Amino acid sequence: MTDILTAIKNRRSFKNFDPNYVLSQEDLTAILDTTRYAPTAFNIQNYRFLVVRDAEQREKITQAAWNQPQINSCSALIVMCADLKAWEKEPRRYWANAPEEVQALYAEKMIPNYYEGKEQVQRDEGFRSASMAAYALMMTAQAYGLDSCAMDGFDFEQVKQIINLPEDHELIMFVAIGKAVSEPKPRSGMLPLEEIVRFDRF
Repeated sequence: MTDILTAIKNRRSFKNFDPNYVLSQEDLTAILDTTRYAPTAFNIQNYRFLVVRDAEQREKITQAAWNQPQINSCSALIVMCADLKAWEKEPRRYWANAPEEVQALYAEKMIPNYYEGKEQVQRDEGFRSASMAAYALMMTAQAYGLDSCAMDGFDFEQVKQIINLPEDHELIMFVAIGKAVSEPKPRSGMLPLEEIVRFDRF
């Protein structure tokens, strides 16, 4: 296993994977199981992971993604999505191990007060949750000695149709996982820390 600091600094986006490398179902399950520990507001776990294994389905997605090669060559293509209505789907289960009064507080007051009637909030939370999960997925893959590529660069509406995305879900991004066939190029450029970090006010 790779330590977290090394994994963060060594993570790169790879465009070409070994098409002959097979990621075992056991390792894939373990990677996804770890990924679901990514944080979500109110613990609603509103990220959804669609694993695309079917070759024909991948080819359709490749066409919708302007023939980006990593979609077909990667060992696992994960379509990161968000369930925008997860907050109202049996919310007590998100707090099943908490005392009854805590379950009631979250399920009947705090969660609906935060989300109900607020479509933009639901969408924003979905993007936050799925994006954090995507990073957790890439870090976990790195720990397993795998490479990854976070992807957009595709026709979102077309992909939604291909994967039959439910109306109450949102498509966020792809994460391709596999074994890279080449070394990464030098980083193209990093902004100085002082240009990124501010203290107390902008």
